[in-house]
Amino acid sequence: MKKKTNSASKAENQPEQSNSRRSFLRNAGLAAAGFYIVPRHVLGRGFVAPSDKLQIAGIGAGGKGESDLWSFFNSGKADIAFLCDVDDRQSKKSRERYPKAKYYKDYREMLDKEHKYFDAVSVSTPDHMHAIQGLAAMQLKKHVYIQKPLSHNISEARELTEAAHKYQVVTQMGNQGASGDGVRKLIDWYNAGLIGDVHTIYCYTDRPVWPQGVGWPTTKGTVPEGLDWNLWQGVAPAKDYVDGLLPFNWRGWWDYGTGALGDMACHIMAPAFAVLGLGYPVSAECSVATRYLQPWTRAYYPESGPTASHIILTFKGQNGKPDVKLHWMDGGIQPARPEELGPNEMMGDGGNGAIFEGTKGKMICGTYGALPNLLPTSKSKEYDGVPQTVKRVPKGDGGHYAAWVEAAIAGYGSAQAKELSSNFDIAGPLTESVLMGNLAIRSFDIQKKSESGRVSYPGRNIKLLWDGPNMKITNFDEANQFVRKQYRAF
Repeated sequence: MKKKTNSASKAENQPEQSNSRRSFLRNAGLAAAGFYIVPRHVLGRGFVAPSDKLQIAGIGAGGKGESDLWSFFNSGKADIAFLCDVDDRQSKKSRERYPKAKYYKDYREMLDKEHKYFDAVSVSTPDHMHAIQGLAAMQLKKHVYIQKPLSHNISEARELTEAAHKYQVVTQMGNQGASGDGVRKLIDWYNAGLIGDVHTIYCYTDRPVWPQGVGWPTTKGTVPEGLDWNLWQGVAPAKDYVDGLLPFNWRGWWDYGTGALGDMACHIMAPAFAVLGLGYPVSAECSVATRYLQPWTRAYYPESGPTASHIILTFKGQNGKPDVKLHWMDGGIQPARPEELGPNEMMGDGGNGAIFEGTKGKMICGTYGALPNLLPTSKSKEYDGVPQTVKRVPKGDGGHYAAWVEAAIAGYGSAQAKELSSNFDIAGPLTESVLMGNLAIRSFDIQKKSESGRVSYPGRNIKLLWDGPNMKITNFDEANQFVRKQYRAF
């Protein structure tokens, strides 16, 4: 097998090709990521252990990756065969926990050398690498579990959804609440007609809990021993290392993270998609909190997410039902308390939650769809015994990992795979809608200067009209730059 030459990688990574949706498989999966071309004869499910356990390779072995791998292992039906992490410090516990797992720093090297010896890949890395690494595994016909959000931009989410069927692999996104009983109870209540037709949904969070709305640090830091900074940056633009970015605060920077929406909306908006079967939104509008550096002088940091935002996504009603307006609020902003909620009753789980307003009533929940309640809450016990219309996942949200392991063992097209709570047919459209909110936020910061030097913001105070099937804003073309991105060869 030969690695592509630098000249070939550069040629394939030209901006005009990166702007093509069809180029993602080539540019992201092959050229920009430096991935190796794999001969057809090695494609397949790969090595099957004598124990018949699923052999998993983990890309991202620290932080959330550490807990993901532990959850797979604790299913009793999976072995952690290989580990990959760019940071030796973060991966230390996993390397000690799975001493037989061979360790790599570069996921491309691991996939190239070891693809015959594992069946599935878990991706738990910063957001900007999710789709790149997940797609590389899918091209080898490896089942994939990718942490939320599924991707860094809308185009990647669409490509991953399509790739799941192209390569016939079993998929799951890491929003474990999608497997919880709470979401299923909300669905049962809705299917029983208890709140009528939903027309308005409020989703809210107290995130971000990391710095946002700030400028990039001006002081260059020293790369810690054990961290490969170039590999960590991956396909993102090359920058000098700065202190405080790792292991968590990268979430606030668009080059790497997806802000409060990317962190929490896949958990908090997921119940709305499960209950109503929402597809692509038809429009998006937003407002964001404004920081002032001094009186009358606004801060302008377009490379970082805002401290707080309010997004409104509109979805067309299905089968004669009304259109649905989904409000997203972050930074601690919350909707008005429903009148039916008692003055001392907690709304959602306190800092996070969702409210469903229907033509006959309302229901609420917390993060992951937990703490579901009809309003007034006295109705919850009254209607607790409505018929179950959705099959429960064994152990609820705690069974999210085991369900994927068992589905991967059963294989693509199996009943287990079709029943997964967040396979990419579900997670893809959800992620696209989540990232539509970020597209609106970033469009809000588009700046134009006139010949006289006057600054204007044409993306503010407008409603962005979205053509979901074609992934295009139809009334403000400048916003389409955020549908996809260019990839750095590294």
